[in-house]
Amino acid sequence: MTPQPSVRSFDDVAAQFVVHRPKLYAIAYRTLGSAWSADDAVQEVWLRLQRTDVAAVRNLEAWLTTVVSRVCIDLIRQRATWREDLAGDDVPETGSVDDAPAGRDPAATAMRSEDLALAIQVLLDTLGPLERLALVLHDVFALSYDEIAPIVERTPSTARQLASRARARLRAVDVDTVRERQQEAIDAFLAAARNGDFGGLLQLLDPEIELRSDETAVALASAGADYGAPLLDHRVRGVDAVARVFAGRAELTRLVYIDGVPAAAYIADGVVRAVYLIRFDNNNKIARMDVLADGEHLANLAVAG
Repeated sequence: MTPQPSVRSFDDVAAQFVVHRPKLYAIAYRTLGSAWSADDAVQEVWLRLQRTDVAAVRNLEAWLTTVVSRVCIDLIRQRATWREDLAGDDVPETGSVDDAPAGRDPAATAMRSEDLALAIQVLLDTLGPLERLALVLHDVFALSYDEIAPIVERTPSTARQLASRARARLRAVDVDTVRERQQEAIDAFLAAARNGDFGGLLQLLDPEIELRSDETAVALASAGADYGAPLLDHRVRGVDAVARVFAGRAELTRLVYIDGVPAAAYIADGVVRAVYLIRFDNNNKIARMDVLADGEHLANLAVAG
């Protein structure tokens, strides 16, 4: 990250925060795996920034990256569903794990970005918070281990080991098979929705599925309800309730890829109006669906057909 001049006023900081916000959101989303948690993390960064002596901040980008990373660590550790021993993030401060053999281009050993995103999603809940951050910051955002070290409060060597350990786990994921299964599951879900196949929807959804939609998505769906839009609400839980939301609807929703991860999108007149971020359980059933239509959310996502 390029050093920046000392911050002169809070107005300057606010303007720069807007510039850096997409990156902060992307770091949080990749690390936390949830659009809502990423929003919470970025909002917490903004609140902390307001309580900070901005005149003492010499490199705002570095400061924001550090704070959003640590907020992500805190959020992960606070989750009641987090079961892995957090001591698993600790790596001995001696020894080293190289990213690539001597003389080989490190990029040659890196996963393709679309495979990396999918593998992280699959193993998100099995990676410790420091492993996630070290991997995301290095492999996705190209930070050096010297830059990552103070963020995770470890030495550069240990930061390298954290990322390498996470990377080794990700490489064990058969991303091609996972992507194919998820594509098939989403296609089947959309077909069942369009055909009003309520029983088929029940078979494809996890019994404890949660559907969440942002304000813009709810308004968009409400305006189009008479034309076959899903009956979205801010939060819907349970397989029967979610199946009723989509049964006989979603005619204009199509399979897409977001950073290489299978997803769905409502597309009208060639424009993506809303996206469906989908998480699967261990049985390849849809366990969570986040519907985003807010312009800022959509701007942060790379959607491909």
